Amino acid sequence: MKGNGDERHANLNPAHGRFCPAREIKHLITDSVQRVELGAEQVREPGATMQEIVSAIGRVTDLMGEISAASREQSTGVGQVGEAVTQMDQVTQQNAALVEEMAAAANSLQGQAQELVRSVAVFRVGDEGQEPVRQRSAAGAGAQAALSPATPLPRLAG
Repeated sequence: MKGNGDERHANLNPAHGRFCPAREIKHLITDSVQRVELGAEQVREPGATMQEIVSAIGRVTDLMGEISAASREQSTGVGQVGEAVTQMDQVTQQNAALVEEMAAAANSLQGQAQELVRSVAVFRVGDEGQEPVRQRSAAGAGAQAALSPATPLPRLAG
C-alpha cells in the first residue's frame, strides 16, 4: 500500500512534476477564457464592419436622393428651355409672316406709285412754251424724276 499512497500524494503535490488535476483545470479555464475573449473579439469585428456597412449604405442613400433631386431640377430646366425655344420659334414665324406682308405691301405701294406717276404724266400745267411747273413735295419730285424727257406731255385746256 505504500505505493498507492505515494501515487496519491504525487497527484496532489505539484512539485513532483507529474500529472496534477488542479493544474490541468487551471490550464483549461485559462484556455477557455482566452477562447471566449477571442470569440468576443471576432464577434465585435463583424459588428463594427456591419455598422460601417450600414453607415456607407446611409451615405449612398443620401447621395442617391441628391442625384434624384438634381435630376428633377435638370428636367425642369430642360423643360423650360424647350418652352423658350418653342416661343422663340413662334415669334420667328410671326416675324417671317410680317416680313412677307411688309414686302407685299411695299410692292403694292411701288406699283401704285408707278401708276400714279403714269397718270399724272399726262397733265401739263402752264403755257406751251414753258416747262411744266415742278412740285416741291417729295412725291412730286419722284414723279418728275420718273418722267422721261422724251415723252411729250399733253396740254391742259385753260
